[in-house]
Amino acid sequence: MDGSVRASSDAAAGPPPYFRGNESSLVSALKTLLFFTILMVTLPIGLYFASKAYIFEGSMKMSSSDSYFYAAIVAVLAVHVVLALFVYVAWNEGTPKGKGKHD
Repeated sequence: MDGSVRASSDAAAGPPPYFRGNESSLVSALKTLLFFTILMVTLPIGLYFASKAYIFEGSMKMSSSDSYFYAAIVAVLAVHVVLALFVYVAWNEGTPKGKGKHD
Protein backbone atom coordinates (compact mmCIF):
# COMPACT_ATOMS: atom_id res chain seq x y z
CA MET A 1 0.00 0.00 0.00
CA ASP A 2 2.87 2.41 0.76
CA GLY A 3 4.40 1.73 -2.65
CA SER A 4 1.31 2.90 -4.52
CA VAL A 5 1.15 6.15 -2.51
CA ARG A 6 4.82 6.84 -3.17
CA ALA A 7 4.45 6.21 -6.93
CA SER A 8 1.56 8.67 -7.23
CA SER A 9 3.44 11.39 -5.30
CA ASP A 10 6.51 10.89 -7.53
CA ALA A 11 4.37 11.31 -10.66
CA ALA A 12 2.96 14.59 -9.34
CA ALA A 13 6.45 15.97 -8.64
CA GLY A 14 7.19 16.42 -12.35
CA PRO A 15 9.93 15.15 -14.59
CA PRO A 16 13.21 13.95 -13.12
CA PRO A 17 16.02 16.52 -12.79
CA TYR A 18 18.04 15.12 -15.69
CA PHE A 19 15.08 15.77 -18.01
CA ARG A 20 14.61 19.39 -16.92
CA GLY A 21 18.08 20.35 -18.13
CA ASN A 22 17.37 19.03 -21.61
CA GLU A 23 14.07 20.89 -21.96
CA SER A 24 15.71 24.18 -22.96
CA SER A 25 17.88 22.45 -25.55
CA LEU A 26 14.81 20.73 -26.97
CA VAL A 27 12.97 24.04 -27.24
CA SER A 28 16.02 25.61 -28.85
CA ALA A 29 16.27 22.78 -31.37
CA LEU A 30 12.59 23.05 -32.23
CA LYS A 31 12.87 26.83 -32.70
CA THR A 32 15.83 26.30 -35.01
CA LEU A 33 13.93 23.67 -36.97
CA LEU A 34 10.85 25.90 -37.25
CA PHE A 35 12.95 28.86 -38.41
CA PHE A 36 14.70 26.89 -41.13
CA THR A 37 11.43 25.22 -42.19
CA ILE A 38 9.83 28.62 -42.75
CA LEU A 39 12.98 29.85 -44.48
CA MET A 40 13.05 26.76 -46.72
CA VAL A 41 9.48 27.41 -47.87
CA THR A 42 9.54 31.17 -48.27
CA LEU A 43 13.03 32.02 -49.54
CA PRO A 44 13.21 29.84 -52.68
CA ILE A 45 9.64 30.68 -53.72
CA GLY A 46 10.15 34.38 -53.08
CA LEU A 47 13.47 34.43 -54.92
CA TYR A 48 11.98 32.50 -57.82
CA PHE A 49 9.20 34.99 -58.48
CA ALA A 50 11.27 38.07 -57.63
CA SER A 51 14.20 37.09 -59.83
CA LYS A 52 11.89 36.07 -62.68
CA ALA A 53 9.91 39.30 -62.66
CA TYR A 54 12.48 41.91 -61.68
CA ILE A 55 15.87 40.56 -62.76
CA PHE A 56 15.42 38.27 -65.74
CA GLU A 57 12.29 39.72 -67.38
CA GLY A 58 12.59 43.26 -66.02
CA SER A 59 16.27 44.20 -66.10
CA MET A 60 17.67 41.65 -68.55
CA LYS A 61 14.61 41.60 -70.89
CA MET A 62 14.67 37.81 -71.27
CA SER A 63 11.81 35.84 -72.77
CA SER A 64 9.33 34.18 -70.46
CA SER A 65 10.63 30.66 -71.11
CA ASP A 66 14.26 31.68 -70.46
CA SER A 67 13.33 33.53 -67.28
CA TYR A 68 11.54 30.43 -65.94
CA PHE A 69 14.71 28.42 -66.39
CA TYR A 70 17.08 30.91 -64.75
CA ALA A 71 14.66 31.71 -61.93
CA ALA A 72 14.45 27.99 -61.15
CA ILE A 73 18.25 27.87 -60.92
CA VAL A 74 18.16 30.77 -58.43
CA ALA A 75 15.52 28.93 -56.35
CA VAL A 76 17.56 25.69 -56.33
CA LEU A 77 20.65 27.61 -55.22
CA ALA A 78 18.61 29.20 -52.43
CA VAL A 79 17.51 25.73 -51.26
CA HIS A 80 21.13 24.60 -51.11
CA VAL A 81 22.18 27.69 -49.16
CA VAL A 82 19.37 27.20 -46.61
CA LEU A 83 20.27 23.51 -46.23
CA ALA A 84 23.95 24.33 -45.73
CA LEU A 85 23.08 26.96 -43.12
CA PHE A 86 20.81 24.52 -41.31
CA VAL A 87 23.51 21.86 -41.18
CA TYR A 88 26.03 24.42 -39.90
CA VAL A 89 23.69 25.72 -37.18
CA ALA A 90 22.56 22.24 -36.16
CA TRP A 91 26.15 21.01 -35.99
CA ASN A 92 27.25 23.89 -33.76
CA GLU A 93 24.11 24.12 -31.65
CA GLY A 94 25.23 21.71 -28.93
CA THR A 95 28.76 23.09 -28.50
CA PRO A 96 29.54 25.54 -25.69
CA LYS A 97 29.89 29.13 -26.87
CA GLY A 98 33.15 29.90 -25.08
CA LYS A 99 34.96 26.74 -26.13
CA GLY A 100 37.65 27.05 -28.78
CA LYS A 101 39.57 24.49 -30.81
CA HIS A 102 41.00 21.41 -29.19
CA ASP A 103 44.78 20.90 -29.07
